[in-house]
Formats: sequence, structure tokens, C-alpha cells
Amino acid sequence: MTASIDSFATGPMWAGFIAFVIAMLALDLFVFGGHKSHKVSVKEALAWVIAWVCLALAFAGLLWWYLNGTLGAEVAHKKTLEFLAGYLIEQSLSVDNMFVFVMIFGYFAVPPELQRRVLLYGVLGAIVMRAGMILAGVWLVTQFAWILYVFGAFLVVTGIKMLIFAEAEPDLERNPLLRWLRGHLRITPNFHGESFFVRQNGILWATPMFLVLVLIEASDVVFAVDSIPAIFAVTTDPFIVFTSNIFAIMGLRALYFLLADMADRFRLLKYGLAIVLVFIGGKMLATPWFHMPIQWSLSIVGSIIAVSVVASLALSKPHAAAAGEDA
Repeated sequence: MTASIDSFATGPMWAGFIAFVIAMLALDLFVFGGHKSHKVSVKEALAWVIAWVCLALAFAGLLWWYLNGTLGAEVAHKKTLEFLAGYLIEQSLSVDNMFVFVMIFGYFAVPPELQRRVLLYGVLGAIVMRAGMILAGVWLVTQFAWILYVFGAFLVVTGIKMLIFAEAEPDLERNPLLRWLRGHLRITPNFHGESFFVRQNGILWATPMFLVLVLIEASDVVFAVDSIPAIFAVTTDPFIVFTSNIFAIMGLRALYFLLADMADRFRLLKYGLAIVLVFIGGKMLATPWFHMPIQWSLSIVGSIIAVSVVASLALSKPHAAAAGEDA
């Protein structure tokens, strides 16, 4: 069984969006200080988070305006809601990356002023990998329509595993990729600024920063395996899948710097993300019998995330008060 994938996007639209992403990365790197190591302040991170959310909403507005004028209001509403739902899902699931970033930077004791640029390289790698995985996913859906049910079952199983192991702390010391790298590379004991490699006495050495970069890229691959199938529950339009993914990835770095110091206050968010995966997977499996409107999916996912965030913050207050009394 095969399925056709219809997309409204034209070649110039694809080229324009890719040019926009490249321009934003260039601005970050060469204009807004991305090439200089510095500690990102909460004010700077908040400004970037707001900027990326506003850009995503502006994109949704432009999308609706274009489609309303070319394909009609019904298509415009449908595709815009697909983008917003996809963006919310991808942004929510990408928050799990934030917890991994906190763990990786903490494990290697990466100085705050060195974290910004390595995350920028991580974003560049993530964009390339996500593009490849999205193309592969779209091809699979076009060739084998039943693969959507496989995606759904995978998301349900993954969500249940996340619920069971939400409190488990990964042990990087036993990470097979890290152990392999340490066994096959010469690694300096200390950082050398933002350098990934240094030459000492004519011999090339990797720095701990290279290990950090590899683990960050590997973590994105792992999370993409969850997030990309999830968005296929909302749409199979490759342009919507790609743009919603990219907006989520581009905003993740700023979100990390905004919330990294408060990551322990969002203890219940992992449960919320797990429930989102189970819900999306169940929605995909139920498609032959029940078609859920996109606005329902958007509302339910948003509500799950909002409740988990509010509950996490409410739960963290008694803990903070108890810690203050103990001190």
C-alpha cells in the first residue's frame, strides 16, 4: 500500500525558508556575538526565546495569508493549524533535550561562557540530520502507508517507557559512545577554549569540547526518532514537518539558557512529555476509526504541557521552602 504526499510548497518557498534559516544563523554567529565566548544572561536568553516564538507565529500568519489568497480559507486554516500543532509538539518534545544538555554540560563541567557556541554547532548538525530524517520519513509514508501505525505503536511504547523511567538518571560514565570515543581518541584533560582539537608536540588531540559536541549531536538523533514520527500524526506535508521542526530547534538553544538553572524545578515535565507521546501515538493508531480535528490535538497537547509545567512549579515551592529552612 502506498500513499501520496501533497504539499502546497513551491521551490521558491523552500529556498526562501532555507535562506531565512541561514540568515538567522549568520546573524547569530557574526552580528549578535555567536563567535565570541560569553556567558548568556537570562535577559539575553529571554529576548531570543521571545524572538523565536514571535518569528514562528509570524510565519504562521504569513502562511495563512498566502494560502488564503491562493488556495482558499479552508486550506489556509487547515495548514496553519497543522503548523501550529506541529510546532507545539516539536517544541514541547525538544524540551527533553534541555535536560540532556544540562546533564552533559554538568558532567563535563563546561564553563558557561563556552556553552553558547558548541550549542550553535549542535543546531547546525541537528538541522542537517533532521532534514535527512524528515525526507526519509516522508519517503516511507509515501511508499508504505501502514508505516504510520508503526510510528504510532512506537510512540506509545516510548511514552510508556518514559513514564516508567522518568526518575532514572542516565549514567554518562557508562555511555557506550563516550566510552568508545575515550578508547579511540587522544583527549586532553582540560578545555582549550572553544577548540575541538589541538595540536601538542606535533600530535593532534581531541578536547573534552569535542566529546560534548558529539554527545549533543547524538542526543538530537535520539530525540528526532521520537519527535519526527510524532508530527506525522498531525500532517504528512513535508514543508510543514520541516518548518515546524526547524523553528523548534532554532529556539531550543535560547530556551536552554533561559531554563537551565531551573531545570530541577520542572520535575513533572517529563511525565507530561511522556503522556503527549502516548496521546499522539494512540491518535495515530485510532485513525481508521476516529479522526481527531487538528484544533483538538493542539488544545490537548497544549493543556498537557501547561498542566505539567504548573504542577512542577507548584511542587517545587514546598521543596524550595524546605531547603531554605534546612539551610
